[in-house]
Amino acid sequence: MVDTGYPSQRLFGRRKGRPLHTRKRFLMETLLPRLKVNLPEQGSISPRSFFDNVSICAPVWMEIGFGGGEHLAAQAALKPDALFIGCEPFLNGVASLLDHLSRENLQNVRIYDGDARRVLDVLEDASLEGCFILFPDPWPKKRHIERRFIGPENLDRLAHTLRPGGLLRFASDHPALVDWTRACLAERTDFDCLYQGTQPPEGWIKTRYQEKAVAAGRQLFFADWRASKPFKEPAAGT
Repeated sequence: MVDTGYPSQRLFGRRKGRPLHTRKRFLMETLLPRLKVNLPEQGSISPRSFFDNVSICAPVWMEIGFGGGEHLAAQAALKPDALFIGCEPFLNGVASLLDHLSRENLQNVRIYDGDARRVLDVLEDASLEGCFILFPDPWPKKRHIERRFIGPENLDRLAHTLRPGGLLRFASDHPALVDWTRACLAERTDFDCLYQGTQPPEGWIKTRYQEKAVAAGRQLFFADWRASKPFKEPAAGT
């Protein structure tokens, strides 16, 4: 069994990078407050409540760690009737996504500039159509393995919030993270593997990090899993 020992709600990684240019600083001050997800202090919430005047049937997708935001913005442009929530604590990445959304006038994206676990913990069960986790930080050092996002606790969270049949899409260029992720998912009875391979799955949108990995000669890995049934809490004492 994969052992993680996740620290409780501790967020790792950088929050800031290089100083933002004038336009992105402006967007952080003016556009982010309008698109930022505000979480309730207690109870659960429908992800559609983060949006104004949307259909109660509109599918909702989430991207965890959206980097520069190019993939999330492209998904939002391709699926104008769907809703998207992007979670990213790196403020330069948030500013980059805001730039994409502003230039393309995309209205169907909301942003949480913090720990995605906090969003997953308050969303209603079976409320997400799918989740993207693309080229996450591999945390390659052995002492940092528990920092990897995919693990038993977060897969429990995803099993709660993905609808039965919902998609979990993963990509990485780091062999150890790939092995770890495959091992974690192999232990689950509530996720079925739809695809694993070195070629992008159908409907893939290329990311900036993917292009860097290819240029560096690194092997890419892609996988799709389907949430196969509603998550059930383990019985007490098991």
